[in-house]
Amino acid sequence: MRELLKRPVVRWVIGAGFAAGVAAAWYLVSPLFITNEVDDAFPMAATAQVPDDMTRDDVEAEMVKAADSPSVEATDAMPADTPAVIAIGTFMDADNFHKGSGTATLYTLADGSNVVRLEDFEVTNGPDLHVLLSTSDDPAADLGDYLDLGSLKGNVGNQNYDIPAGVDVSLYRSVIIYCDPFDVLFASASFSG
Repeated sequence: MRELLKRPVVRWVIGAGFAAGVAAAWYLVSPLFITNEVDDAFPMAATAQVPDDMTRDDVEAEMVKAADSPSVEATDAMPADTPAVIAIGTFMDADNFHKGSGTATLYTLADGSNVVRLEDFEVTNGPDLHVLLSTSDDPAADLGDYLDLGSLKGNVGNQNYDIPAGVDVSLYRSVIIYCDPFDVLFASASFSG
């Protein structure tokens, strides 16, 4: 056996196996110690931009002046370009180790597209987590048919996931955070309305 271990090829194979084992262990365990925070803006949210010829103080002064102006009554109806809430759910833990909190809201935007928004969201981190839109009312018992919306952007924070055009969102009853390589449910939010 000692003679076998003295051969360079055998030592190289053992070293490569050890390195592969360390890399696999890091892949599996490191997400438990890493927090990835995301803060996506709400889709189609209005943002203010300071014109190039003005400073922030100039803009604030103009806003104060406008606020002191007499009110003007609008005679035309406001356009219906605000997002409509289709369904909302609160995230629940999958078990004592895989925990999740926050809300999942399904919206239809003014352009007719649909998006799932996770807000005040936090989940136990894990390897290769995905966001699934599921037909199941109780994903802990059965995942049902599902649509994979892609990899989870971060395990903490507000985030948006576009739903492909043509998908009938009325079929879906929950949002699931799912570990793809190990087929493990991390958290789910069943829609209440």
